[in-house]
Amino acid sequence: MSSSPALHVSDLRKVYGNGVTALHGIDLDVAEGDFFALLGPNGAGKSTLIGIISSLVNASAGTVEVFGVDVARQRSQAMRLVGLVPQEMNFNLFEKPIDILVNYAGFHGVPRAVAIERAHEELARAHLSDKANKISRTLSGGMKRRLMIARALMTRPRLLILDEPTAGVDIEIRRDMWQLMRQINAAGTTVILTTHYLEEAEELCRNIAIIDRGRIVQHTAMKALLATLDVEGFVFDIDGELPAVLPRLDGVRLTARDAHTLDVEMPRTMNLNHLFSALGERGISVRSMRNRANRLEELFLRLTGKAQAAP
Repeated sequence: MSSSPALHVSDLRKVYGNGVTALHGIDLDVAEGDFFALLGPNGAGKSTLIGIISSLVNASAGTVEVFGVDVARQRSQAMRLVGLVPQEMNFNLFEKPIDILVNYAGFHGVPRAVAIERAHEELARAHLSDKANKISRTLSGGMKRRLMIARALMTRPRLLILDEPTAGVDIEIRRDMWQLMRQINAAGTTVILTTHYLEEAEELCRNIAIIDRGRIVQHTAMKALLATLDVEGFVFDIDGELPAVLPRLDGVRLTARDAHTLDVEMPRTMNLNHLFSALGERGISVRSMRNRANRLEELFLRLTGKAQAAP
Protein backbone atom coordinates (compact mmCIF):
# COMPACT_ATOMS: atom_id res chain seq x y z
CA MET A 1 0.00 0.00 0.00
CA SER A 2 1.03 3.61 -0.59
CA SER A 3 1.61 6.03 2.28
CA SER A 4 -1.01 8.42 0.86
CA PRO A 5 -4.74 7.87 1.30
CA ALA A 6 -6.72 6.82 -1.74
CA LEU A 7 -8.53 10.15 -1.58
CA HIS A 8 -7.57 13.33 0.26
CA VAL A 9 -9.89 16.33 0.09
CA SER A 10 -8.90 19.55 1.83
CA ASP A 11 -10.98 22.73 2.22
CA LEU A 12 -12.81 21.98 -1.02
CA ARG A 13 -15.18 24.69 -2.20
CA LYS A 14 -17.39 25.09 -5.23
CA VAL A 15 -19.38 28.18 -6.18
CA TYR A 16 -21.27 27.98 -9.48
CA GLY A 17 -21.65 30.91 -11.86
CA ASN A 18 -25.17 31.63 -10.63
CA GLY A 19 -23.77 32.26 -7.15
CA VAL A 20 -24.94 28.97 -5.65
CA THR A 21 -22.40 27.48 -3.23
CA ALA A 22 -22.44 23.70 -3.58
CA LEU A 23 -19.48 22.86 -1.30
CA HIS A 24 -18.47 24.78 1.82
CA GLY A 25 -14.85 23.82 2.58
CA ILE A 26 -15.08 20.03 2.68
CA ASP A 27 -12.35 17.91 4.31
CA LEU A 28 -12.43 14.17 3.64
CA ASP A 29 -10.00 11.23 3.63
CA VAL A 30 -10.65 7.73 2.27
CA ALA A 31 -8.05 5.08 3.10
CA GLU A 32 -6.58 2.81 0.47
CA GLY A 33 -8.55 -0.43 0.19
CA ASP A 34 -11.64 0.98 1.90
CA PHE A 35 -15.25 0.42 0.86
CA PHE A 36 -16.60 3.88 1.62
CA ALA A 37 -20.16 5.22 1.60
CA LEU A 38 -20.96 8.81 0.64
CA LEU A 39 -24.58 9.57 1.52
CA GLY A 40 -26.77 12.63 1.40
CA PRO A 41 -30.08 13.95 0.09
CA ASN A 42 -30.55 15.36 -3.38
CA GLY A 43 -28.84 18.73 -3.66
CA ALA A 44 -26.47 18.02 -0.78
CA GLY A 45 -23.32 18.30 -2.92
CA LYS A 46 -22.57 14.62 -3.66
CA SER A 47 -22.63 15.03 -7.44
CA THR A 48 -20.44 18.13 -7.30
CA LEU A 49 -17.92 16.38 -5.07
CA ILE A 50 -17.80 13.34 -7.36
CA GLY A 51 -17.52 15.59 -10.39
CA ILE A 52 -14.47 17.33 -8.93
CA ILE A 53 -12.80 14.06 -7.89
CA SER A 54 -13.29 12.65 -11.40
CA SER A 55 -12.15 15.92 -13.03
CA LEU A 56 -15.53 16.64 -14.64
CA VAL A 57 -16.08 19.76 -12.51
CA ASN A 58 -13.55 22.44 -11.60
CA ALA A 59 -13.22 23.36 -7.94
CA SER A 60 -13.41 26.99 -6.84
CA ALA A 61 -10.85 26.40 -4.08
CA GLY A 62 -9.21 23.61 -2.13
CA THR A 63 -7.27 20.47 -2.94
CA VAL A 64 -8.19 16.99 -4.14
CA GLU A 65 -5.52 14.29 -4.29
CA VAL A 66 -5.88 10.69 -5.46
CA PHE A 67 -3.11 8.50 -4.04
CA GLY A 68 -1.05 11.67 -3.55
CA VAL A 69 -1.63 12.97 -7.10
CA ASP A 70 -3.21 16.42 -7.34
CA VAL A 71 -6.32 16.24 -9.54
CA ALA A 72 -6.11 19.88 -10.68
CA ARG A 73 -2.35 20.06 -11.32
CA GLN A 74 -1.73 16.52 -12.56
CA ARG A 75 -5.07 15.76 -14.17
CA SER A 76 -3.96 13.08 -16.65
CA GLN A 77 -1.97 11.17 -14.07
CA ALA A 78 -4.77 11.39 -11.51
CA MET A 79 -7.46 10.26 -13.94
CA ARG A 80 -5.51 7.10 -14.73
CA LEU A 81 -6.10 6.16 -11.10
CA VAL A 82 -9.86 6.80 -11.06
CA GLY A 83 -12.78 4.86 -12.54
CA LEU A 84 -16.28 6.32 -12.52
CA VAL A 85 -19.58 4.48 -12.93
CA PRO A 86 -22.18 7.27 -13.38
CA GLN A 87 -25.88 7.11 -12.56
CA GLU A 88 -27.02 7.37 -16.18
CA MET A 89 -26.43 4.81 -18.91
CA ASN A 90 -23.95 6.49 -21.24
CA PHE A 91 -22.83 3.86 -23.72
CA ASN A 92 -24.00 3.10 -27.26
CA LEU A 93 -26.92 0.70 -26.93
CA PHE A 94 -26.36 -0.53 -30.49
CA GLU A 95 -22.80 -1.69 -29.80
CA LYS A 96 -21.80 -5.08 -28.48
CA PRO A 97 -20.48 -5.29 -24.89
CA ILE A 98 -17.10 -6.57 -26.09
CA ASP A 99 -16.74 -3.57 -28.41
CA ILE A 100 -17.85 -1.11 -25.73
CA LEU A 101 -15.13 -2.35 -23.39
CA VAL A 102 -12.36 -2.59 -25.98
CA ASN A 103 -13.10 0.83 -27.47
CA TYR A 104 -13.24 2.44 -24.03
CA ALA A 105 -9.86 0.98 -23.11
CA GLY A 106 -8.41 2.09 -26.43
CA PHE A 107 -9.61 5.63 -25.84
CA HIS A 108 -7.58 5.56 -22.61
CA GLY A 109 -4.43 4.30 -24.32
CA VAL A 110 -4.65 0.57 -23.61
CA PRO A 111 -3.17 -1.47 -26.51
CA ARG A 112 -5.86 -3.40 -28.41
CA ALA A 113 -4.49 -6.87 -27.65
CA VAL A 114 -4.39 -6.05 -23.93
CA ALA A 115 -7.85 -4.48 -24.11
CA ILE A 116 -9.38 -7.59 -25.69
CA GLU A 117 -7.89 -9.81 -22.99
CA ARG A 118 -9.10 -7.49 -20.24
CA ALA A 119 -12.55 -7.23 -21.81
CA HIS A 120 -13.03 -10.98 -21.61
CA GLU A 121 -11.82 -10.95 -17.98
CA GLU A 122 -14.22 -8.18 -16.98
CA LEU A 123 -17.16 -9.69 -18.84
CA ALA A 124 -16.53 -12.96 -17.01
CA ARG A 125 -16.33 -11.21 -13.62
CA ALA A 126 -19.61 -9.42 -14.41
CA HIS A 127 -21.23 -12.69 -15.54
CA LEU A 128 -21.71 -11.30 -19.04
CA SER A 129 -19.47 -13.59 -21.10
CA ASP A 130 -22.45 -15.09 -22.89
CA LYS A 131 -23.63 -11.58 -23.82
CA ALA A 132 -20.30 -10.39 -25.23
CA ASN A 133 -21.52 -10.28 -28.83
CA LYS A 134 -25.16 -9.37 -28.25
CA ILE A 135 -26.46 -5.90 -29.03
CA SER A 136 -26.35 -4.02 -25.72
CA ARG A 137 -29.88 -2.70 -25.95
CA THR A 138 -31.12 -6.28 -25.51
CA LEU A 139 -29.51 -6.57 -22.07
CA SER A 140 -31.60 -6.31 -18.93
CA GLY A 141 -31.26 -3.28 -16.67
CA GLY A 142 -29.06 -5.17 -14.22
CA MET A 143 -26.82 -6.43 -17.02
CA LYS A 144 -26.38 -2.89 -18.32
CA ARG A 145 -25.37 -1.74 -14.85
CA ARG A 146 -22.80 -4.54 -14.58
CA LEU A 147 -21.51 -3.65 -18.04
CA MET A 148 -20.88 -0.08 -16.88
CA ILE A 149 -18.87 -1.38 -13.93
CA ALA A 150 -16.90 -3.68 -16.24
CA ARG A 151 -16.16 -0.73 -18.53
CA ALA A 152 -14.84 1.41 -15.67
CA LEU A 153 -12.50 -1.41 -14.65
CA MET A 154 -10.92 -1.67 -18.09
CA THR A 155 -8.30 0.95 -17.17
CA ARG A 156 -7.48 -0.88 -13.91
CA PRO A 157 -8.32 2.09 -11.65
CA ARG A 158 -7.13 2.03 -8.05
CA LEU A 159 -10.13 4.12 -6.97
CA LEU A 160 -13.59 3.18 -8.26
CA ILE A 161 -16.51 5.57 -7.75
CA LEU A 162 -19.94 3.95 -8.00
CA ASP A 163 -22.66 6.59 -8.28
CA GLU A 164 -25.94 4.82 -7.41
CA PRO A 165 -24.97 1.67 -9.33
CA THR A 166 -28.08 -0.32 -8.37
CA ALA A 167 -30.70 2.35 -9.06
CA GLY A 168 -33.77 0.94 -10.72
CA VAL A 169 -32.95 -2.76 -10.40
CA ASP A 170 -34.87 -5.26 -8.31
CA ILE A 171 -33.61 -6.65 -5.01
CA GLU A 172 -32.37 -9.98 -6.43
CA ILE A 173 -30.25 -8.25 -9.08
CA ARG A 174 -29.10 -5.72 -6.51
CA ARG A 175 -27.77 -8.48 -4.26
CA ASP A 176 -25.93 -10.05 -7.21
CA MET A 177 -24.31 -6.68 -7.82
CA TRP A 178 -23.36 -6.44 -4.16
CA GLN A 179 -21.35 -9.62 -4.62
CA LEU A 180 -19.61 -8.15 -7.67
CA MET A 181 -18.74 -4.98 -5.76
CA ARG A 182 -17.35 -7.00 -2.85
CA GLN A 183 -15.14 -8.97 -5.26
CA ILE A 184 -13.79 -5.77 -6.78
CA ASN A 185 -12.97 -4.35 -3.37
CA ALA A 186 -11.46 -7.63 -2.13
CA ALA A 187 -9.13 -7.60 -5.15
CA GLY A 188 -7.61 -4.35 -3.83
CA THR A 189 -9.62 -1.58 -5.48
CA THR A 190 -10.75 1.24 -3.20
CA VAL A 191 -14.48 1.81 -3.67
CA ILE A 192 -16.58 4.91 -2.99
CA LEU A 193 -20.31 4.22 -3.15
CA THR A 194 -23.19 6.67 -3.32
CA THR A 195 -26.64 5.20 -2.93
CA HIS A 196 -30.22 6.05 -2.01
CA TYR A 197 -30.61 2.54 -0.59
CA LEU A 198 -29.35 3.05 2.92
CA GLU A 199 -29.39 -0.67 3.71
CA GLU A 200 -26.93 -1.08 0.81
CA ALA A 201 -24.38 1.17 2.51
CA GLU A 202 -24.83 -0.67 5.80
CA GLU A 203 -24.36 -4.02 4.07
CA LEU A 204 -21.26 -3.14 2.04
CA CYS A 205 -19.33 -0.24 3.53
CA ARG A 206 -16.84 -0.04 6.38
CA ASN A 207 -16.71 3.74 6.66
CA ILE A 208 -19.17 6.49 5.87
CA ALA A 209 -19.49 10.21 5.31
CA ILE A 210 -22.82 12.02 5.24
CA ILE A 211 -22.98 15.29 3.34
CA ASP A 212 -25.74 17.86 3.70
CA ARG A 213 -26.00 21.41 2.33
CA GLY A 214 -22.44 21.22 1.04
CA ARG A 215 -20.90 20.20 4.36
CA ILE A 216 -19.77 16.88 5.84
CA VAL A 217 -22.01 16.36 8.87
CA GLN A 218 -20.63 12.94 9.83
CA HIS A 219 -17.48 11.00 8.94
CA THR A 220 -16.79 7.82 10.87
CA ALA A 221 -16.69 4.03 10.82
CA MET A 222 -19.99 2.40 9.92
CA LYS A 223 -20.03 0.31 13.10
CA ALA A 224 -19.33 3.35 15.27
CA LEU A 225 -22.14 5.28 13.62
CA LEU A 226 -24.63 2.46 14.04
CA ALA A 227 -23.60 2.11 17.68
CA THR A 228 -24.91 5.61 18.36
CA LEU A 229 -28.46 4.41 17.88
CA ASP A 230 -30.34 4.31 21.15
CA VAL A 231 -32.85 1.86 19.71
CA GLU A 232 -32.39 -1.47 17.97
CA GLY A 233 -34.61 -2.91 15.27
CA PHE A 234 -35.36 -6.60 14.75
CA VAL A 235 -37.66 -8.80 12.72
CA PHE A 236 -39.07 -11.77 14.64
CA ASP A 237 -40.46 -14.83 12.87
CA ILE A 238 -43.29 -16.22 14.99
CA ASP A 239 -44.52 -19.77 15.55
CA GLY A 240 -48.20 -19.85 14.66
CA GLU A 241 -50.12 -16.65 14.10
CA LEU A 242 -49.91 -13.31 15.86
CA PRO A 243 -52.93 -12.19 17.90
CA ALA A 244 -55.24 -9.66 16.29
CA VAL A 245 -54.27 -7.12 18.96
CA LEU A 246 -50.58 -6.96 19.83
CA PRO A 247 -49.58 -6.56 23.48
CA ARG A 248 -48.22 -3.32 24.84
CA LEU A 249 -44.76 -3.50 26.37
CA ASP A 250 -42.98 -0.59 28.04
CA GLY A 251 -40.40 0.97 25.72
CA VAL A 252 -41.03 -1.51 22.90
CA ARG A 253 -42.79 -0.86 19.61
CA LEU A 254 -44.39 -3.93 18.01
CA THR A 255 -45.74 -3.89 14.45
CA ALA A 256 -47.13 -6.89 12.56
CA ARG A 257 -45.67 -7.23 9.06
CA ASP A 258 -47.99 -10.17 8.44
CA ALA A 259 -49.64 -12.92 10.50
CA HIS A 260 -46.29 -14.62 11.20
CA THR A 261 -43.75 -11.75 11.23
CA LEU A 262 -43.24 -9.10 13.88
CA ASP A 263 -41.29 -5.87 13.49
CA VAL A 264 -39.68 -4.87 16.81
CA GLU A 265 -38.10 -1.62 17.93
CA MET A 266 -36.59 -1.70 21.42
CA PRO A 267 -34.02 0.17 23.55
CA ARG A 268 -30.48 -1.04 23.03
CA THR A 269 -30.18 -1.52 26.79
CA MET A 270 -33.08 -3.97 26.94
CA ASN A 271 -32.22 -7.64 27.40
CA LEU A 272 -33.54 -9.71 24.51
CA ASN A 273 -34.23 -12.69 26.78
CA HIS A 274 -36.53 -10.51 28.88
CA LEU A 275 -38.37 -9.50 25.72
CA PHE A 276 -38.72 -13.13 24.61
CA SER A 277 -40.11 -14.03 28.03
CA ALA A 278 -42.57 -11.13 28.00
CA LEU A 279 -43.82 -12.12 24.56
CA GLY A 280 -44.05 -15.79 25.57
CA GLU A 281 -46.21 -14.88 28.57
CA ARG A 282 -48.58 -13.28 26.08
CA GLY A 283 -48.72 -16.32 23.82
CA ILE A 284 -46.18 -15.15 21.21
CA SER A 285 -43.36 -17.63 20.59
CA VAL A 286 -40.33 -16.39 18.64
CA ARG A 287 -38.92 -18.97 16.20
CA SER A 288 -36.08 -16.89 14.75
CA MET A 289 -34.91 -13.30 14.51
CA ARG A 290 -32.76 -11.02 12.37
CA ASN A 291 -31.62 -7.40 12.44
CA ARG A 292 -33.93 -5.04 10.69
CA ALA A 293 -32.42 -3.46 7.57
CA ASN A 294 -32.14 0.30 7.07
CA ARG A 295 -30.96 1.22 10.56
CA LEU A 296 -29.13 4.11 8.89
CA GLU A 297 -32.46 5.79 8.15
CA GLU A 298 -32.86 7.06 11.70
CA LEU A 299 -29.27 8.27 11.80
CA PHE A 300 -29.69 10.09 8.51
CA LEU A 301 -32.81 11.87 9.74
CA ARG A 302 -31.07 12.76 13.00
CA LEU A 303 -28.01 14.21 11.28
CA THR A 304 -29.65 16.09 8.42
CA GLY A 305 -33.19 16.66 9.60
CA LYS A 306 -34.70 15.43 6.33
CA ALA A 307 -35.74 12.16 4.72
CA GLN A 308 -33.64 10.46 2.08
CA ALA A 309 -35.28 11.15 -1.25
CA ALA A 310 -36.73 8.27 -3.19
CA PRO A 311 -34.51 7.04 -6.04
